[in-house]
Amino acid sequence: MGKFSKLRKNKRFNYTPRYYDDKGEGSPYKIEHKLDKFRPTMDGRSGLKGKFGRAMDDLKRSGSRNQKIRTLIIIAILILIFLYIIDFDLSIFITR
Repeated sequence: MGKFSKLRKNKRFNYTPRYYDDKGEGSPYKIEHKLDKFRPTMDGRSGLKGKFGRAMDDLKRSGSRNQKIRTLIIIAILILIFLYIIDFDLSIFITR
């Protein structure tokens, strides 16, 4: 029974790439996009709390007024299309 309960250890290898210059910055294995350091969403916070914190930070950042107006118009149009699809009576919004 002792033979089955003992787990084997993983082998470790000391691999160094042939053309890797150790004086350079960073790891040669790390794959990173060129613009990742400039993105506000790439700050390393993960999980639900981190995502919520990033979303709140983005809301606090001031955007252009035209962008906000455009977003509100698109949301209103999508809501009206949805109400039309579900055959909602849109005449309640019109006063006579």
